[in-house]
Amino acid sequence: MRSPRRCSRNACPRQAVATLTYVYNESTAVVGPLAAFAEPHTYDLCEPHARSLTAPRGWNVVRHEGEFEPPPPSADDLVALAEAVREAARPVPPRPPQDEPHPQHPQHPQTGRRGHLRVIPPNH
Repeated sequence: MRSPRRCSRNACPRQAVATLTYVYNESTAVVGPLAAFAEPHTYDLCEPHARSLTAPRGWNVVRHEGEFEPPPPSADDLVALAEAVREAARPVPPRPPQDEPHPQHPQHPQTGRRGHLRVIPPNH
């Protein structure tokens, strides 16, 4: 399943709810609702970082006035979740016990099994 976008600030594990964009020719930083797609030269921010952002001296900050809310799950997210639930619900085929001897055929050389490795004796 696709994971939600995270805050761009170093070491911040929170989910992004806002997007920061710089308008360089107007010396303005714009903090608005989370953009639909991650774009180059924009930064996703969590709510605390979106609310506390400051701009360099001489720059203006234009900030979204409403609540910052995480985006609703997309259809891709819901499909991925349904597939993960289906995969987890599939029964696992039973494995033969490791101590139980394997059936042997007289015309084939004896083989042994240890974990995921198989020992095959040299041909005579």
